[in-house]
Amino acid sequence: MILDGHIHIQDGPADKAAFKRGLAASGIGGGLVISLAPNCFRREAPGLLDGAKKRLDGLLQRTRGDENLFPFFWIDPMEPDAERQAEAALGYGVMGFKVICDSYYPYDDKPMALFRAIAGMGKPLLFHSGILWDGKFSSLYNKPANFEALIDIPGLRFSLAHASWPWCDECIALYGKILNAKSEGPGTSAEMFIDITPGTPQIYRRDLLVKLYTVGYDIEDNVVYGSDCSFDDYAGEWSGKWVGIDRAIYNDLKLEQAAVDKAFGGNLRRFVGLGEAKEYRKITPTG
Repeated sequence: MILDGHIHIQDGPADKAAFKRGLAASGIGGGLVISLAPNCFRREAPGLLDGAKKRLDGLLQRTRGDENLFPFFWIDPMEPDAERQAEAALGYGVMGFKVICDSYYPYDDKPMALFRAIAGMGKPLLFHSGILWDGKFSSLYNKPANFEALIDIPGLRFSLAHASWPWCDECIALYGKILNAKSEGPGTSAEMFIDITPGTPQIYRRDLLVKLYTVGYDIEDNVVYGSDCSFDDYAGEWSGKWVGIDRAIYNDLKLEQAAVDKAFGGNLRRFVGLGEAKEYRKITPTG
């Protein structure tokens, strides 16, 4: 089963039947569903916990009762009650959290405190990474090297979305560093995944996937397919196009079917906590 690791909710009534039809059009069986954005992204006055509960209600309305839909709560670490929101979300049954650092660095004290709390809950974090098309000066907060500080949060699972395009090489280098730390043994470092949601325009896609799978890092269990489509108007044709592009590249790379299946679903299940922990192979220096 193909799973989409990056699906957004938009404003409006939930139509789960239409969503399922959109998934079926691209041969997808479910995926990671992200709540509406926090108030800072919606240009509204902070609603804090009350507003968070409304967004949680909308998220769970769309995902409850479907074992192949994984609810993620979009949280703003800079809101004064962010940790209370995370605790409330945990009570709702969310499987993880989404963060976009648009006006602060991920290594700042307040965000790091929230990330440590989420790691303590045993839940993963999905970060936007790379250029941020939001009409303001914000992309430098999302360069992949800024997430290096997460190496100091043992037990945290986190994913950098869009493979940090256009800083894909930096994203891969960061993965290598965190992989090397993680290979020292359980509980020694965070674990990093790479969400390959475009991001990358088609002309860059082959370059990204070839580098990911031939760089020599232990990567096959940590790549996640995503579309960036909307739950409320799922673009099945768009998502299916990217599935086809990726499959063709994987075929040229002669990846084993097991590795392809992991990228298209198995790794997402492990990221959200439904798979077994991985034992990493230590990177061998090449000189």
